[in-house]
Amino acid sequence: MTQSEAATANHDLAAQLRESRLKPGIRHFIGGQWVDSVSGETFDTHSPVDNAFLVKTARGDAQDIDRAAKAAWDAFQTWREVGGAERRRIMHKIADLIEKRAQEIAVLESMDTGQAIRFMKSAAARGAENFRFYADRAPAAQDGQSLPTTGFINYSIRQPIGPVGVITPWNTPFMLSTWKIAPALAAGCTVVHKPAEWSPVSATLLAEIMDEAGLPKGVHNLVHGFGESAGKTLTEHPLIKAVAFVGETTTGSHIMRQGADTLKRVHFELGGKNPVVVFDDADLDKALDAVVFMIYSLNGERCTSSSRVLIQEGIYDEFTRRIAERAGNIRVGDPLDPETEVGPLVHPRHFEKVMSYFDKAREDGATVAEGGIRVGETGNFVRPTLFTGARNDMRIAQEEIFGPVLTAIPFKDEAEALSIANDVAYGLAGYIWTNDVTRAHRFAHGLEAGMIWVNSENVRHLPTPFGGVKNSGIGRDGGDYSFEFYMETKNIAISLGTHKTAKLGVKKE
Repeated sequence: MTQSEAATANHDLAAQLRESRLKPGIRHFIGGQWVDSVSGETFDTHSPVDNAFLVKTARGDAQDIDRAAKAAWDAFQTWREVGGAERRRIMHKIADLIEKRAQEIAVLESMDTGQAIRFMKSAAARGAENFRFYADRAPAAQDGQSLPTTGFINYSIRQPIGPVGVITPWNTPFMLSTWKIAPALAAGCTVVHKPAEWSPVSATLLAEIMDEAGLPKGVHNLVHGFGESAGKTLTEHPLIKAVAFVGETTTGSHIMRQGADTLKRVHFELGGKNPVVVFDDADLDKALDAVVFMIYSLNGERCTSSSRVLIQEGIYDEFTRRIAERAGNIRVGDPLDPETEVGPLVHPRHFEKVMSYFDKAREDGATVAEGGIRVGETGNFVRPTLFTGARNDMRIAQEEIFGPVLTAIPFKDEAEALSIANDVAYGLAGYIWTNDVTRAHRFAHGLEAGMIWVNSENVRHLPTPFGGVKNSGIGRDGGDYSFEFYMETKNIAISLGTHKTAKLGVKKE
């Protein structure tokens, strides 16, 4: 199939999905049933391509969250007792169905978010991989340790914490939903999921798939709505024992306050202003590929994007020239066209935010070396942008823009590079390009970030810990690190009968 034929096929499928899935509207999934909001209210979601109406979605509020939380609580009483082998079987079935519907997922995700179909094709694969990874860990999820000591055998076990709230963002929502929901189910928790209101479509498809796979009713519940109503109620609800949230830092701080009265456990994956540091001894061709990919792929709407490039002075001019050339060649357009590399930003409000930084850059003294303009007269399209002549105290270097926008900052030596890299409020990820292995280790140890890649873009390995420091988050996902959040550890001490118990109140002879 040629690229043009593939684009036509994607548009044909999109038309079918509009008629069959979107035209009837999107509802909540609570206790195994598709239901409207108690209030009957809905909200409209629009296409990022032209901001035309896309789908009508049920608008959940406190009543709907309460129904979902109670359904999750009731289901938890039996799901927690389901053996790990059975949970593994169901989760593998979910993964099978995700793979079976991969093209549908990809097209819906592109329609809903504006992400280029070339990247959304991997969304289903990543989602299925997440379910398989945690499915295979479900049988051992409750395992603990044997900790013997004099006179006692201590052993620990892990038990599911209870119903959890999962609040997911609008960028790559399908994959990120599976990343949170899969370990929760493997641990034996039940879930109330509130997806972002800007991208509600694929969450509905995921709920459909899990139900078809035989997940018991009430184990997974889906409520659409806005953060100030549905989201706030979810974070405050007494039956919800923990909240896993992916999104911006300000919202994370609100959730922490809202969950304080019920002492909720929280896991936050928040914002980033991640540095990619390019030393003059690096493989500059590979570094260029990685720098361009990590900021301009996924429309720049990625928490781990390397949005600040720190370049050693001797190679700064030539390296930024090459970035600008590559950025200028990036194909911006229809997200359903396989040749498109950058699609429209997700929402007009976000589009205006990203556009505002072009004037801020000029006001602060930076140069717009490439881009800095919208593309077309309709929709939320932005030309991939490079700012040069930047300083780290500029707003474009300190604030998370979350778009296809890169800020290039020069540095003299390793000490200055490390100082610049750490001089932000965030600390999610970092990238280092150098052929000096000693410097790579030294710099990585000093860099304030939860995840660091040396001579590589972001290549995710599921057993490793994923998360940030400072304003970029709390806690870690990945491997058994997820179970530390979704499960409680209990220690049991068994006396061997050889220790002497202290005595009080014994009458003296």
